[in-house]
Amino acid sequence: MKFDHISGPVLSLFRMVTGLLFLCHGVSSVFGVLGGNRGTGHAIPFGTWPGWWAALIQVIFGALVMIGLFSRVAALISSGSMAYAYFVVHQPQGLLPLLNGGELAVLFCWSFFLVAVLGPGTWALDAVLHRTRGEDAYTPAAAAPNLQGT
Repeated sequence: MKFDHISGPVLSLFRMVTGLLFLCHGVSSVFGVLGGNRGTGHAIPFGTWPGWWAALIQVIFGALVMIGLFSRVAALISSGSMAYAYFVVHQPQGLLPLLNGGELAVLFCWSFFLVAVLGPGTWALDAVLHRTRGEDAYTPAAAAPNLQGT
């Protein structure tokens, strides 16, 4: 069975959902909506290091990843911020993510890294910009080896 024709849209949906969830985390922490920071109903005080700045990264780069604009750079920065969150906030409380509450940071980190490596998929503003400039948009299916029979 060949899945080449749906890999671009599926990657796009993965990117959009991941970006939206990241954006929601940032919005809740910066503005105190959607349950607020860690469900407290409150925002993080303006400029507090590192929480408020991390939330600002979540808002800005989560939105960019979600809409597919500057996707690879935004995803790489988001991945790095989640790696920082894991190793600075969660890992000192225990080695394994299941024990230190860092599962979400790890999942976001690796999800954004995947988007940074594979690109935004076919449904992205980056792809639209490439098409309007007459460039071929990168598609992971075109770069992947032929996996027929596996």
